[in-house]
Amino acid sequence: MSLKKIRERMSLLGTLLFPVKCPICDGVMDEQLLRMKKQLPVGICHECAKRVQYILPPRCYKCGKQLQEETQEYCQDCRDAEHEFIMGRALYEYHSIKAALFRFKYHGRREYAEVFAGEIAYYLGDFICRVKPDGLVPVPIHNRRKRQRGYNQAAELARALGKEMGIPVYENLILRKINTRPLKNMSPAQRQNSLKKAFILGENVVKLSTVIIIDDIYTTGATIDAVAKVLLALGPMKIYFVTLAIGESI
Repeated sequence: MSLKKIRERMSLLGTLLFPVKCPICDGVMDEQLLRMKKQLPVGICHECAKRVQYILPPRCYKCGKQLQEETQEYCQDCRDAEHEFIMGRALYEYHSIKAALFRFKYHGRREYAEVFAGEIAYYLGDFICRVKPDGLVPVPIHNRRKRQRGYNQAAELARALGKEMGIPVYENLILRKINTRPLKNMSPAQRQNSLKKAFILGENVVKLSTVIIIDDIYTTGATIDAVAKVLLALGPMKIYFVTLAIGESI
């Protein structure tokens, strides 16, 4: 048997034992779609690709939230608050992939990172290339929370995206000093107060001129701003962000 045939059979066996699943519906991916991976983002099934809500123009010039009117430039949140970052982009509307994000974040589905990174590179690659980042910096989680989950979903995503686009990842440049309470039920002001002094510089400090902060969800921007403030302590820096999902303006 030729080496090519052996590799094909091993690949088939691997697919049978560990089938590739769509991260949105968690269904097994169609074999024909998997053969087309080179022409498509890494792997959302056809039905989910129709249902998931991508963030498309018009969107907020600052944070990238979906806008309803072409004449709008900024969402209400960005009109009411100043941010530490220059601009950001998100891939999906939060509620359309809420279940997938929950599995990715809390149920050990680390393999989703590769799929999501492929989607980001495909749909937001032009934005990332225009920014010309020196590196990607994932939002860190506290060590206690990391031990509970086994990983940091933002770091998994940053590593996969860095590999996909050939961008260095600085995973330990920023550390989380305070294990803050979940922010989802807090007001914008409460989020900011909770995150004060939550992040610190790591020991291996690297000076970068342009950075993209990576996280799974953007809501009010409090977390991105808190990380950006620590980065700006290193000196003048252009800071952008990319997240998987973004909520509505509140």
